[in-house]
Amino acid sequence: MKRAYLDNAATTPVRSEVIKVMINTLKYSFGNPSSMQHSYGRKTRSLIEESRISIAKNINASPSEIIFTSGGTEANNLILRSAVINLKIQCILTSPLEHYSVLKTVLDLSNKYSICVEFIKIKNKGIIDLNHLEQKLKINFKKKILVSLMYANNEIGNLLDLDQVGNLCKKYNAYFHSDTIQIIGNYPIDMHQNTVDFATASAHKFYGPKGIGFIFIKEKNLKKMKSLMTGGYQEYGIRPGTENIYGIVGLSKALNLAYSDLQKNLKKIQNLKSYCISELKKIQYDIIFNGLSNIPNKSIPTILNIFYPKKDHLLYFHLDLMGIAISKGSSCTSKQLKKISHVISSITNNEHFLKKMMPIRISFGIFNEKKDIDLLIDAFKKINKN
Repeated sequence: MKRAYLDNAATTPVRSEVIKVMINTLKYSFGNPSSMQHSYGRKTRSLIEESRISIAKNINASPSEIIFTSGGTEANNLILRSAVINLKIQCILTSPLEHYSVLKTVLDLSNKYSICVEFIKIKNKGIIDLNHLEQKLKINFKKKILVSLMYANNEIGNLLDLDQVGNLCKKYNAYFHSDTIQIIGNYPIDMHQNTVDFATASAHKFYGPKGIGFIFIKEKNLKKMKSLMTGGYQEYGIRPGTENIYGIVGLSKALNLAYSDLQKNLKKIQNLKSYCISELKKIQYDIIFNGLSNIPNKSIPTILNIFYPKKDHLLYFHLDLMGIAISKGSSCTSKQLKKISHVISSITNNEHFLKKMMPIRISFGIFNEKKDIDLLIDAFKKINKN
């Protein structure tokens, strides 16, 4: 049976070049990178530092600003918790559209440390209300503030005006953390040009291995950040524990490949997305696109989110049986089969409408082709007949 994998926002296939370099690392570089007394340890240490330099170069950062983690969830947790404990943050401004690794963490911090957490209003189509953000920055100006807003939403693909948010944070002397997990490796980013203090990445979103990611910490903030765990002094003392060497090497290779072909791949993916939009409109002329996912330059090319006009909780499984892999949204909420995600609920207030529709996230990758879209459209046509 022909199959089409269209859930790249959840995870991407690992590139063959990445697998090869990881296998070579597993075979020939087994030394502990903290064992600097002998060549085995020095060899693995050099692999880590070479990877750090390569990663930094791809996002225009300094190597010392890159701290390796086990992935995106740990990365977001580490930044948010460290900001409260080490930077003495008293107020966090965020949005109801963030990933659960941000939302649940800020609420936990609020309970444990009695910090204020305020949510920025969401305008039509899931647009962050930046006027409301400025109001909240003004009101809390005397407090130490952290703003946490994702660059590209992982469900509806909306792009944040990163520069405008960064300038507001600078104006009111607030720290700025952005979950850039859907961005890094899939979209241009320049850490020295923007005003982000902290950013996060996860390798499996850009054709690298699972279980490895990194934090970007702007150099001026490095000395203020301390480990939340006791142990060794790895990763500048911010994230102790023996490094995941083959994961780091795989991440570095994947990111290097991603940015070497970025413009070509972005054009290909945007064309696939545009084709998918036009074909969906043909079979469902009144189709509803969620957020700004159908608008170029307002959303990341990799994500398209729609409402399917039929309430069927087995819809995703029916599509899977037809060879189509899509999702209803974030993979972190996949066990809640009958529940609409917090992102879709936040941008759609009509409960009656929600009871009639099924949200679908279609996410494209570099290995997708036009034939994958055709398989998806054919599957929808068959479902519509039933």
